[in-house]
Amino acid sequence: MNIPSLLGDGQGNYRVHVVGNCGTGKSTLSAYIATKLNVPHISLDALFWGPGWTTPSDDEFQERISAAMTQSSKGWVIDGNGSHGGILISDHTTDVIWLDPPLWLYLPRIFWRTLLRLLHVVPTCAEGCSETWGEVLSTKGIIWYCISRHGYCKHKFGEMLTHISITKGGNMRRLNEWDGDLMMWKAGLEEMLRAH
Repeated sequence: MNIPSLLGDGQGNYRVHVVGNCGTGKSTLSAYIATKLNVPHISLDALFWGPGWTTPSDDEFQERISAAMTQSSKGWVIDGNGSHGGILISDHTTDVIWLDPPLWLYLPRIFWRTLLRLLHVVPTCAEGCSETWGEVLSTKGIIWYCISRHGYCKHKFGEMLTHISITKGGNMRRLNEWDGDLMMWKAGLEEMLRAH
């Protein structure tokens, strides 16, 4: 059976949710897909974090997500795990993509991205959320968070995959960059879009 790179809703609309541990490439892939589909790219980090790392209430976060999801009738691409907005997102999602490369492949990217943020070469994950060397190197920093969440994400999304895998009639797929899955998936998306 030939499964397309994206299922969509059957009417040419795509609502894609890209999940995975931090540093696995969610934002990069989401921006790529959104550009290809000409739909908004919605970053849950940008909706969740306020200046100085402040956070909204659950209700306010849900409202922000809901407002962002109504920007375009053609769909959207959301990146981020967004545990507080998960049900709202999953109720409307046509496709879930779990990025699951090995830790040794994406951990160096976290170091590099964090260094570039500390040097103000690239923007932080949300406006007004600067990072310091002390924070980054602490157990509350992004690097430790990435390492400590790797197993949790594998378990959480692996469990989801057993229930809603695209190979079992669901809408979720796992892509492992190291195995070449991501490259093949992108080639399939390009081919699918050329055919339409």
